[in-house]
Amino acid sequence: MRGSDFAELKAFAAIVDHRSFARAASHLGMSSSALSQTIRLLESRLGARLLNRTTRSVAPTAVGQKLYERLVPVMLELESAVSEAVDATGRVAGLLRINAPGYAATMLIGPRLGHFHRAYPDVVLEVVSDDSLSDIVAGRFDAGIRAGERLEKDVVAVRLTPDMEMMAVASPDYLSTRGIPKKPADLHAHACINWRYPGSGAVYRWEFEKDGKAFEMSVDGPLTSNMQEVVLDGALQGLGILYTFNDHRIVRSIEEGRLQRVLVDWSPTFPGLFLYYSNRRSPTPALRAFIDCLLDRDSVTAPEE
Repeated sequence: MRGSDFAELKAFAAIVDHRSFARAASHLGMSSSALSQTIRLLESRLGARLLNRTTRSVAPTAVGQKLYERLVPVMLELESAVSEAVDATGRVAGLLRINAPGYAATMLIGPRLGHFHRAYPDVVLEVVSDDSLSDIVAGRFDAGIRAGERLEKDVVAVRLTPDMEMMAVASPDYLSTRGIPKKPADLHAHACINWRYPGSGAVYRWEFEKDGKAFEMSVDGPLTSNMQEVVLDGALQGLGILYTFNDHRIVRSIEEGRLQRVLVDWSPTFPGLFLYYSNRRSPTPALRAFIDCLLDRDSVTAPEE
């Protein structure tokens, strides 16, 4: 295989991964026009169209999908070989790709970026915000972060947070106007803020539990979104009752008096956040260092100034 062949195939795989020429070009460090030319050359050489392109989206053709599926394990094996070569030097270096929901990236990774970079300046960290539960192996990520109940069985998982408590919250102004629900059935007389799963598009059914009995229900209201910041803003601005887990923004808003909890006795807990990676791949030194950083282990110590 010529070097140009590998570059063309890598470019094709990046486009399928990102579903966008612009995002793939940014990931590869090249211009969109240069990436388009690379794909044209590949398609011309193979004599087959690999991608269907519109002004708003890009997706593999049937031929392209088959090629992509054959390429993924080869790419993974090549990346593993490179990682092993880096490991042999004893250096903590190279590209580390992490896939995480937006709230997890903000809550866990963001506050530790400086610490990790000072300790391991030769690691290039790429954090992709993804709420759609993408396949980290197909996407060639080193690891992902996910809530415990959504982990696949064939992964190695490291707990990052305690179990998470669900919280029904609303602004004091909303509750003073509409009243405080005493039981979940009362929610049918209230405005509720809904969460839509980014991957499936399904709307979350609110889950409650009391005295060992669990059930779920659908609610209605003026706002539905798949963005955590949007639904939180809606609750803070008095649009209705929000049901979400106890992340730091919710807890801080309650402490500041901007939100008030309701239905406390009915709120269950769920497994917390875990970092996970394929059990078919050994973690690289960079990933092991990253895990230590997220867990605030003493092994992550920035060099003295």
